[in-house]
Amino acid sequence: GRERLMFRLAKALKRNGVLGINARNARYILEYNERRNYPLVDDKALTKQVALKHNVAVPDLYGMIEIQRQVATLPDILAGHDDFVIKPANGSQGEGILVITGKTEGLYRKVDGALVTDEDLKFLVTNILSGIYSLGGQPDKALIEYRVKFDPVFEDIAYRGVPDVRIIIFKGVPVMAMVRLPTRMSDGKANLHRGCIGAGIDIATGYTLTAVWKNTIVTEHPDTGNPVSGVEIPQWSRLLKIASGAYEMTNLGYQGIDLVLDKERGPLLLELNARPGLNIQIANREGLQARLDKIEAYTGPLDTIAERVAFARGNFASRAIS
Repeated sequence: GRERLMFRLAKALKRNGVLGINARNARYILEYNERRNYPLVDDKALTKQVALKHNVAVPDLYGMIEIQRQVATLPDILAGHDDFVIKPANGSQGEGILVITGKTEGLYRKVDGALVTDEDLKFLVTNILSGIYSLGGQPDKALIEYRVKFDPVFEDIAYRGVPDVRIIIFKGVPVMAMVRLPTRMSDGKANLHRGCIGAGIDIATGYTLTAVWKNTIVTEHPDTGNPVSGVEIPQWSRLLKIASGAYEMTNLGYQGIDLVLDKERGPLLLELNARPGLNIQIANREGLQARLDKIEAYTGPLDTIAERVAFARGNFASRAIS
């Protein structure tokens, strides 16, 4: 059954030019990403600044805590907000992020309904500052920001969290995309390692393809039973344009861009990644290599966002393995 399918998929992916981690690092990250540009993507506070400078919407920043002495100001920052997110500026893989959905008699309600106190929140911020969630354990900053309310299209295929869209771009061209759908197992987080679903997205049309959950191919959400394939991602053209424009924002040749669709504000840029993972190939059941080769071999103009998006849509329509 499913094991055989995964085995077939693994073989087919090999045939379809899966990009491995060593080749990704040597051929793309070292060659196309200058180290001096990394802080723009590794520090979410800097990412926000550079995005706003390029007229790309991001979740509003309510406040930032950079040193222990400022932790006492947390209640003031939160005073006007019933819901918000606290996250480390340099965190990775969704660690250290707390989502608060409401307030009850001086207590804060988490996504799972559990209540926490002011003291709990201060304790989390202190931990963030100490660097336990940051890349390389460096001292960190805590961001307090707007809580994204996801687009109704995801109502039936996300469990308690906000789905996000990851697009890999190479030389400004969108190469491959997936949507990460939170599950009960992933504790509402859009993180594949924690057990969220990754569904590939057809670059040409914006419709979801088959999906992967843990090591299994799935066609429906394990918690809601609703189909995860054939879902049209809203405002797909806009998402592709924002992704393509991230090239000018960061000057990184090879990067991942994470976007969310807010039901009031539309597409928001969540974060950028200079070393995007390779699971996106499994979610799309196709390797990255041939697509990257095609971009490198192309001699026509790819100077504008419109040219790059048109190239992607014309060349990377899905040929998913069935």
